[in-house]
Formats: sequence, C-alpha cells, structure tokens
Amino acid sequence: MTPLHHSPCHRLTLALLLTTTATLTSLATAGPLADRLRERQAQATDASAPHRLLRDVAYGPDRLQRLDVYLPPPGQAAQGVVFMVHGGAWRWGDKAAARVVEAKVARWVPLGLAVVSVNHRLLPDTPVAQQADDIRRALAFAQQQAAAWQVPPERWVLMGHSAGAHLVALVSANPAPALALGARPWLGMVSLDSAALDVPRLMQQRHPRLYDQAFGSDPAYWQATSPLAQLVAGSPPALLVCSTLRPDQPCLSAQAYAERLHALGQRAEVLPQALSHGDINQQLGQPGAYTDAVETFMASLHPALAQALRP
Repeated sequence: MTPLHHSPCHRLTLALLLTTTATLTSLATAGPLADRLRERQAQATDASAPHRLLRDVAYGPDRLQRLDVYLPPPGQAAQGVVFMVHGGAWRWGDKAAARVVEAKVARWVPLGLAVVSVNHRLLPDTPVAQQADDIRRALAFAQQQAAAWQVPPERWVLMGHSAGAHLVALVSANPAPALALGARPWLGMVSLDSAALDVPRLMQQRHPRLYDQAFGSDPAYWQATSPLAQLVAGSPPALLVCSTLRPDQPCLSAQAYAERLHALGQRAEVLPQALSHGDINQQLGQPGAYTDAVETFMASLHPALAQALRP
C-alpha cells in the first residue's frame, strides 16, 4: 500500500488545505478578521512579555491611524513616555517593526518609560504635510489617554527615524498646531538620521527621486514642510543623531538645525554616529555608548527621566 503521505489523494487534500490557508491569511490582512487576528496575536504577546501592550489603538478613522502602547507591568509607574514614529520614505513602514520598537521597548519599559509607537497615513494617498497632522493628532490623543494608561501627560519625548525623524522635527519645530489640537507641551525631540531637516536646500541639490515624490516642485511647499524653516522661539530641546557614513552628509543639516535652535535661545545637540542609516534606528536601546548618549540627553530633560535612566 502506498503510504498516506505519498498518495495523490493526500497530496490534493494538502494542496487544497494550503490554498485555503493562504486565502484566509490574505483575507485576514484587511477588515474585521484582521482586527481579530491582531487582537489574538497581541494577547499572546501580552502573556509572555514583561510589559503591557495595547495594540492598534485608533486615534482617527483611517485604518493607518493607529498606535501601539507599551506600558510597564502593573504596579510599576511610568516615569515618562517615548513617542516613536517609524521611517519609510513617507510611503511605507510600520509601528510594530522589530527595528522600530524591539530594542527600545526591551531597554526602556523595564526602566519605567512607556513607549508609544505610531502609524500614520502614507504617500501617495496622503501628502507629507497631512502626515505631520496625523502625528499631531496622534500625540494629542495619546496624551489625553494618560490617566487611563497611568502615564504622565507632560513628560513626553518625541522620537522618529528617517522620514519619521523629519515628521517629529516638523511637529516639534513649531508646537502651536499640535497644542491647538489638544496636545500638551513635550519635553524634547530626538531625530534619528533625517536628511530632510532643511527641505529647500535638499531639493535644490542633487537628490534621490523619493524626495520629489514627498516634497514636489513647489518652493512654498518646501518651506512649509521644512523643519528648519518652521523653527520658532519656544521649540523644545532637540537631539539630532546623524550617520557619518552616508554620502549625502545628514550631519550638515543637523548642524544647521542645531545652530538655528541655538539662535532662538533653545538647547540642541548633534550626535554623529559611525553607523548605517538602519543601524541608527535598530541599535538604539542596545547597550553601548550610542544608547548611553541618547539617554543622557533624555535624562537632562526632567528629573523623573533622570531617575529612571540614571538610577
């Protein structure tokens, strides 16, 4: 007799099962089934992780207007919040990507910091200026949940990588629009390797096409979406991490941004790193001098952060 696992009938049945599973998996990527699947995954993560996780919390009606909240375990008070925005050329990326949250959550949540990781609408459907509005709305919403989440409403640090670094820098350069939406003043901003701090300068020199897709050809729009051009007196302190390995030299625009902040009477620091663009994001939170330097900046923003990060 032919063994069952070699029989044509069994192979056909297995193929049908695999096809059905793939179809269900595809269907599960959109709609209510996806929400239920993510909820089950979140519950599984909650059971094994040393933190509390609130996944896919809606701050707006669009499916991408969602955020994840990583909280210290019950009984441990949060001393502050890191509000994290992913990168991805304003076109892709995800709040739950391992390189975005894994090391940061593993490092900071046990120390008593909550981490809020944010998705936002993307190109080509949503222009960059509206993406910045998403970040403002997400921040205002999240701070308004502070009591329910048992986190402080005012001890927040904005952080983003790449395109996300541009967005948090743009939001932080002029806090007024975020405050008008109900956000509370935040302590500071950490930009992780943005080359788009000075958008007009970027667009007037040789640049990759992705920047044309993000910023177009209108100089007025360049100004409106340029963190450097939008800086005002009263902008929060900033730490500008930049890669020394990139040929487009993002440390030059980081230095220009810091000098402008200094001229406005505010603190700013530039932190060059001999790391790749991706490693600047992925390695933050891993033990070492780089993480120590970022934590030193955050600790300087408030005594509660200093106590958590430098016990």
